[in-house]
Amino acid sequence: MNKGLLGKLESGMEGLIFASRWLQAPLYLGLIVTQLLYVYKFIVELIHLTQHAHESPESVFLVTVLGLIDVTMVANLLTTVIMGGYVTFVSKLDVGDHPDKPDWLSHIDPGSIKVKLASSLIGISSIHLLKSFIELSGPNSEAAAQSERTLGWQIAVHATFVLSTILLATTEYIMQRRNALGAAHGENPGDASATDH
Repeated sequence: MNKGLLGKLESGMEGLIFASRWLQAPLYLGLIVTQLLYVYKFIVELIHLTQHAHESPESVFLVTVLGLIDVTMVANLLTTVIMGGYVTFVSKLDVGDHPDKPDWLSHIDPGSIKVKLASSLIGISSIHLLKSFIELSGPNSEAAAQSERTLGWQIAVHATFVLSTILLATTEYIMQRRNALGAAHGENPGDASATDH
């Protein structure tokens, strides 16, 4: 009888733990709101760029365009986190055979999400580096001096992102190869000890 009671308690606790994944759903909804704010920011910047395109120096125009690209890449990053995180940690997206369903959603996992996020951060960091290089040659000497002081740190951060992404991608590739070899030999891919021998 005690075993039956303990079994029910265990089942109830496991059900609660499994259901707790839905606590993440509001976080992803909040990120959708953040995406809307980025869309608003993009439209405001685009209108400003359109109104002042004829009077802006080329360097200022280019920096503004890079800002728009930066906003777009952050929005892409948000989309990856929202869709990939929800599918991986909360629930499957029931979109059926929708023609616009991204291909990567069918084989997403935490490892590939990390690689995608790191790659997106490299792109965003590259945009910031390019903006800093342009500001160095800009007419505003104070802004140029500030950019020169921070450029070294930006390069160091960018190099760290690149190195981290290479390490993440390499680790993910090794794990996928290891799991594929284990599956080919009829072993449990999740059993790390099975492929160590």
